[in-house]
Amino acid sequence: MSQPQSVFVDVLLPKVETRIQAIAKDIILVLSFSLLTALFAQASFWIGPVPITGQTLAVLLAGILLGSIRGGLSQIVYLSVGLTGFPFWFAAGGPLGMARLIGPTGGYLIGFVFAAFLVGWLAERGWDKKIKTAISAMLIGNIVIYIFGLFWLANFIPLKGLLAAGLYPFIPGDALKILLAGLALPMGWRFIKRS
Repeated sequence: MSQPQSVFVDVLLPKVETRIQAIAKDIILVLSFSLLTALFAQASFWIGPVPITGQTLAVLLAGILLGSIRGGLSQIVYLSVGLTGFPFWFAAGGPLGMARLIGPTGGYLIGFVFAAFLVGWLAERGWDKKIKTAISAMLIGNIVIYIFGLFWLANFIPLKGLLAAGLYPFIPGDALKILLAGLALPMGWRFIKRS
């Protein structure tokens, strides 16, 4: 197994001098990507019990840009703030607070944590540096979200209609998001190397 490597933000941002500065930088990054997930959640279209949103892009970017620990933590913070009932945090138009987590979308939300962690873990092993592996890492992360989401959604939807309600409508948009991010990130690495 390959050793962890620096992820994109660690190379892009200036090095910090002290441990306190490093912790402060990590906290800011985690909070920023939690907020980014909340912002992307506001672009939501309810097509049934689960909305189409931009959240998955923010989740996958959190993992691939921040790495496993910070990426996963950003989504834990996202869920924690959402559970307080803070308005304009989860996807617009749905219930607030705990009702969202125990409702039909709860599995997808929990899957965000695991997806960000796994994508970050793959990025720490260099998967973010080439188009093919960057797309693969984000595709794997997206599949993790689907697995958690569909498993939980099965408590609310008959199995016969599960994939139609919780998977098929999301594939085109998720594929586009993954393709765009998967193309952009390796180009970012090339730009950094040239600089």
